[in-house]
Amino acid sequence: MEKQESSAAAISAFVDLGADLAQAGVVMGKMFGASSLMLNKKALACLNGDKVVFKLGRDTPEHARALALPDAVLFDPSGLKRPFKDWVEVPFSSHADWPAFAEAALQFVAGE
Repeated sequence: MEKQESSAAAISAFVDLGADLAQAGVVMGKMFGASSLMLNKKALACLNGDKVVFKLGRDTPEHARALALPDAVLFDPSGLKRPFKDWVEVPFSSHADWPAFAEAALQFVAGE
């Protein structure tokens, strides 16, 4: 995955997500070399530039809702048109939705 620089606003919003989920056992970690939110060593979200990538599960309503947002796409860390179908990249322009997607990702990963 090509490392993208994150703005201070995106970093702050991502750190806030981690703090909000800490009581559920979520900790900061690394995935694809990026800051990530982890539950039991499983990633549920990562910061990629000014976007957060959430593991929502391809057949969930949250996945469909995330993909309906402007500029949201399936996460393709290789850039070779082989996206991870469970993962949606949500831009900072929709950061008000990040907490709901983080909660949905937590529930999805906890249920795996």
